[in-house]
Amino acid sequence: MSGPRDPDDDIPPSDAFQVLGSETRLRILRALVDDGRPARRSFSELHEATDEDTSAGFAYHLRQLTDRYVRSVGDEYELTYAGTAIARTVAAGTYTESVSRDPVGLSDACPHCGEAALVVRVEDNVTTVACEACNGPVLELPFPPSGHDTHDDEDLPAAFDAHHRRRIAGFSTGVCPECGGAVDADAERAGDPGPATVTFSCVACGARLRCPVTLATLDHPAVVSFYHEHGHDVRDRPLWNVGDEWRERVVSEDPWCVRVTTRLEDEELALFVARDGTVVEHRRRTVTESEAERDESVDGASGGSESASA
Repeated sequence: MSGPRDPDDDIPPSDAFQVLGSETRLRILRALVDDGRPARRSFSELHEATDEDTSAGFAYHLRQLTDRYVRSVGDEYELTYAGTAIARTVAAGTYTESVSRDPVGLSDACPHCGEAALVVRVEDNVTTVACEACNGPVLELPFPPSGHDTHDDEDLPAAFDAHHRRRIAGFSTGVCPECGGAVDADAERAGDPGPATVTFSCVACGARLRCPVTLATLDHPAVVSFYHEHGHDVRDRPLWNVGDEWRERVVSEDPWCVRVTTRLEDEELALFVARDGTVVEHRRRTVTESEAERDESVDGASGGSESASA
């Protein structure tokens, strides 16, 4: 591998984005993508994709893009890494589209009140899952315009769930799903009493995600195998209601530790999560009939000593 990058090779962000301030140049970038994949094009093919009247005028715009966003390969041109990122961002509508759509009802029960009254709302590219019965907020996360453009109302909830599962999984491994940078994590109690949450922050691009600690454990091998051995797939339930078998409780604040448990049939899996969101230990045990009856009684009377996660 080569050594660290040389900062002298960088250019100011203002100069990099100023180059893109032309419809002709953006059309060149879009023409170098075919069905979502980078493609090579000749000078004449790129010229035809723009509104430039003369080849000299077109050549000027192409030169402004060359090296930073476009490179020549023989008699053809292709996108650089930066050019590919810009072309995909433009295609996704990240900076140009603001999506809002009518509420979509969900069949899942609210994790707070148990009523089947959850709805998905979209406002300015932010998707919110909330309960119309208890007015409880469940989940609020951004979703790119391209996701709305390519999924109808029926497919939207599943697409939203899959997209953010991957984001949470990426943050949980310490790698930013937005830029690949290193991630810091910090768990805390959301109110007193209240569920434990973990906040992930990228030290490079500043991307952030905050979610219940439980959601950060769903991809852990111990969880996946536990569900598989019981004939279940942990992905079957969406993020806004992973199932009432899940519980979490802060068991220590110095050092910080959250105990996250899930129970299937007569077996319980417990995961112990540190302040940085990592699972430091996990245990499985058989739950006796008397324990199950006692827990059901406690849950029915007071909601349980541990708070269910959304």
